Amino acid sequence: MADPRRKKLTSVAIALLFLSGGIEYAVILPTIWAYLQTLHAEPYFLGLGISAFSLTGLLAGPLFGLWSDRTQRTKAIILFANTFEIAGNFMYFMGISKWLLLGSRLVAGVGTGAGASIFGYLTRSTTSQERATVFAVVMACRQVGLLIGPACNLFLRLCNFRLGPFEVNKFTSPGLFMCLLWILLQFIVMAMYYDLPPSAHLQRAALVPQEEEEEPLVPHDAGLEEGAENSRYGSTGSDLQAATPSGPDPHAGDEYRYVPNGHLAEEEARDKGKSQLQNLSTMKEYLREEVVVLLTAQFITLFNQTALETMVTPITQRYLNFGELENSIMYFLCGIEVICGFFLVRCLSTRLPDRVILVLGLIICNVACVWCLLFLARPQGSFGVLLGELVVGVFLQVLGLPFVAVSQVSLFSKVTAERTQGFSQGLRRSVGGVATILGPLWAGGLTDNLFIMLGVMMGLLSLLTVMVGLSYTYLLRLRQVLLRLALKTRGSQPVTLGLLPFWAGDGRVGPELTSF
Repeated sequence: MADPRRKKLTSVAIALLFLSGGIEYAVILPTIWAYLQTLHAEPYFLGLGISAFSLTGLLAGPLFGLWSDRTQRTKAIILFANTFEIAGNFMYFMGISKWLLLGSRLVAGVGTGAGASIFGYLTRSTTSQERATVFAVVMACRQVGLLIGPACNLFLRLCNFRLGPFEVNKFTSPGLFMCLLWILLQFIVMAMYYDLPPSAHLQRAALVPQEEEEEPLVPHDAGLEEGAENSRYGSTGSDLQAATPSGPDPHAGDEYRYVPNGHLAEEEARDKGKSQLQNLSTMKEYLREEVVVLLTAQFITLFNQTALETMVTPITQRYLNFGELENSIMYFLCGIEVICGFFLVRCLSTRLPDRVILVLGLIICNVACVWCLLFLARPQGSFGVLLGELVVGVFLQVLGLPFVAVSQVSLFSKVTAERTQGFSQGLRRSVGGVATILGPLWAGGLTDNLFIMLGVMMGLLSLLTVMVGLSYTYLLRLRQVLLRLALKTRGSQPVTLGLLPFWAGDGRVGPELTSF
């Protein structure tokens, strides 16, 4: 089978996986609160049930990502992860007790860890220019699932029969439905998913930036002084001549050894020391300012999103008397809006930088949070007024989600090393997992104190907005940031910038860059 055909089949399989994840979320969430009530669960079990799903996904994501980085294979990981989805949803269907229900969400959550491996594969198989578009399409597939899920609930709520010792009703049927769907996906992945290496044109496209990253940003003559092969980066050496456009001499030895994405492992005599420095470089990669800001964006936006999702169902039940049908319709309409939002971001990503899209998303999220704080913290008025206030708040919150989600994922893939994308994406998803654990727990315990809940959310969002504003110039590909800084500064000594060497000869780089 030709590689283009295999790639299309693999893309379809990935789309179906994310579609199913969205369906599961939209099928379970509208009914889990009522399901827990039938099992005589305390109110805080709603937050526990939603958070449990994220907890195991948080732990499994980096492990699956590391597995993917080391093997460069994802098919076996997906098949393995799906078995947890199958088992967890069957446990949800059994519904014997509130503790089994909680355990079912813990087991099913392990399956979400495969998403880190899939994002790692997408990063390795796309160029940085097309990555935001690809990520937007993949995320839109999940939103289509969020659209289909409530429609499935319209039929599942009609179930009322027995299957052996188990009762199939509107609460247990979502678990059985998702169990059968994940079994079907196992066969689809086995038949349609292929572990493909990057195609020839992608390898050529990737070769150019990799070679650029492996060269000094300010090239110089390798033969300026004797013994250059034994010199160290960041040392204060003798005067260097002006840079030449030809770049470094390929025969200059280990002086020009670079780690991709702007991280240099200093030359060591022993392999052990070299490995230790590389590990240190990898650790420092996740402590850079732009990386920390993007991880913070992941945490705060998901924390606020899941907190609001947890809050909405009790509010609609208390003030609007909504049931499963009305909640399903609400999630259906939200799904339509989110899909439109992702396609809007897909179009904007070809015209606007990722960081501009991120700022637009933060502006919308701030407006949404202010609205909720003003009108939903203490709902008052007639049914029509309350419904209108809820619709506007939910609309604004859902509108900002695609902007922030796509931009921060795309930026994160560009400011971290490609060789460790599986682990990096697993780390990012784990940070999001922490948010989706704490968000429902925070909201579930404060449904009667909405001012406190929404006030903290507003504070976190304001903090993120300030962080993005202060780090705006760094939210680029790492090489672009370093080039910009190099052109703006002056100096006369060689300095080390983020484990990457710069020579200030010819007035190109200043010593103040060491603080970057």
